[in-house]
Amino acid sequence: MMSGKYIRYILFAVLGIAILHFIASSSLPRPSIPAALTKTNPKQNESPPTQPGNVGPQATTAGGVTKMQTASLSQPTKAALPPTGNTTSGPKSDGESGKSDRVSATFVSLVRDSDLWEMVKSIRQVEDRFNRNYHYDWVFLNDGDFSENFKTVTSALVSGKAYYGKIPEEHWSFPEWIDQNKAAEARKEMEEKNVIYGGSISYRHMCRYESGFFFRHELMLNYDYYWRVEPSVKYFCDIDFDAFKFMKDNKKKYSFVLSLHEYRETVATLWDSVKKFMEKHPEHIVQGNNLEFVSEDGGKTYNMCHFWSNFEIGDLNWLRSKAYLDYFDVLDKDGGFFYERWGDAPVHSIAASILLKKEEVHFFDQIGYYHVPFTHCPTGEQRRTEWKCACNPGDNFDWKGHSCTTRFFDLLKLQKPEGYENET
Repeated sequence: MMSGKYIRYILFAVLGIAILHFIASSSLPRPSIPAALTKTNPKQNESPPTQPGNVGPQATTAGGVTKMQTASLSQPTKAALPPTGNTTSGPKSDGESGKSDRVSATFVSLVRDSDLWEMVKSIRQVEDRFNRNYHYDWVFLNDGDFSENFKTVTSALVSGKAYYGKIPEEHWSFPEWIDQNKAAEARKEMEEKNVIYGGSISYRHMCRYESGFFFRHELMLNYDYYWRVEPSVKYFCDIDFDAFKFMKDNKKKYSFVLSLHEYRETVATLWDSVKKFMEKHPEHIVQGNNLEFVSEDGGKTYNMCHFWSNFEIGDLNWLRSKAYLDYFDVLDKDGGFFYERWGDAPVHSIAASILLKKEEVHFFDQIGYYHVPFTHCPTGEQRRTEWKCACNPGDNFDWKGHSCTTRFFDLLKLQKPEGYENET
């Protein structure tokens, strides 16, 4: 039988162990419980934070025009880029992205419902490289009706507001002064000669519409600047500046990234109509223009140079000016859109060369771009690295013999980028 003495020792030992355990456990850090698990009774009027993937388009209709609105995505912070070199007076990075100084501007795409998935690729390119930081609107125009699926898919991808408009029939049909038999004969002849789009009626309507009507559509009247985007195009470089604001701040009216020579068979009499306009409206011909870009003999003939208009950023108020409208009216009445196959590219380019001052037309070197089959990939490894360009310099068309960009640089006395000789 244990003595009382040993029992007291055992009790003291047990008590000591208990005290040590209590001290040790109270000094350990206690895991925190997430607020979301403790918040069991949230207020009824609280909403969850908006997530890009949960943003749904909201459609409204006004005046027969469908408007799709989407919430703005959060704006990432951008690092300022180093200087762009001394080729042409180029834009500088905005540093912090934002919308406070946004210009009245929109993207515009002439597209059909069947082009949806190729258009989606272009939207993704533009949004990723530029518009995710600025949230400019997007106007989609169609000579037919857009399906609800087209509206739902495209409006979910754009970071600004999306608008959908139908082209008036009178802007996408043969004018009353066009001889239908003569036009049909011209299409047949061009098709037999394998002229690209030579037999197409819809292509001719498109070229006429882009030349003289898209900027008059009711949706476009809300804006001062436009950026044209077609299906299946690619943008290779980060565009860390507001291209619209650059146009406005620097008084630019028209811009391009690719230039080339037109097929002579498609514009056989275009220059005759241009000369008719210049004789009829000498008041519109601007001093200090760039006529030499499109004519090498003082205006007697057209050298076929033009800015490729599937990419262009321009001033809508210039296109809506009396000078441009008088110009288009003379060309339109002569019927070359249908009796030949005048493209909107030479029409815009000639107008920019005779109705604007040289310095009002800009070459956007930083906007790396591809539309089959030509590529603009900025010249110079350092610049491509600075601008995070994902293009092969071997594909660059700028300095090739069929390009007119060298001529543009020479006429404006712009310094060509270092290494351009290796890309000729």
